[in-house]
Amino acid sequence: MMRSQHLSAMLLAVLVWAAIPQASAQQVPLQDKPFAEHKVVLQLSDGDARKQALVLSVANNLLKAYDPDKIAIEVVAFGPGIDLLLSGSERRRQVESLIAQGVRFDICLNTVDTLERETGKRPEFIQAATPVQVGVGQILFLAENGYTVVRP
Repeated sequence: MMRSQHLSAMLLAVLVWAAIPQASAQQVPLQDKPFAEHKVVLQLSDGDARKQALVLSVANNLLKAYDPDKIAIEVVAFGPGIDLLLSGSERRRQVESLIAQGVRFDICLNTVDTLERETGKRPEFIQAATPVQVGVGQILFLAENGYTVVRP
């Protein structure tokens, strides 16, 4: 009797666990760049204007060094790094120009949510930025899929 109750409890636990959506590091699908020979993810977790300028410069230099079809570049911004992707950013035009050339800019929604809780106002970000729930999770997903992580 005790054994069947124990077994039933274990089975119930497994069924409950299976019913709960499992967290996935993948926030958005990989870029559709079938001819990309190189894949780079640039981590941006710093609000310093010089570091943000450096990330933009690295992305621009990579586009110049390789045919834009031959390289997949993704910038993942989280923490103070999302300042680059806010609507009022001084570098908005540079970001949008890189997006037009195929660079993807991901913005961490966990950071956006935290800022909203702390300030009472949801920060507005560049519409062309790709929202991801977990910035670091997106970096891990990209690294697991052949991207080289670079932190300028």
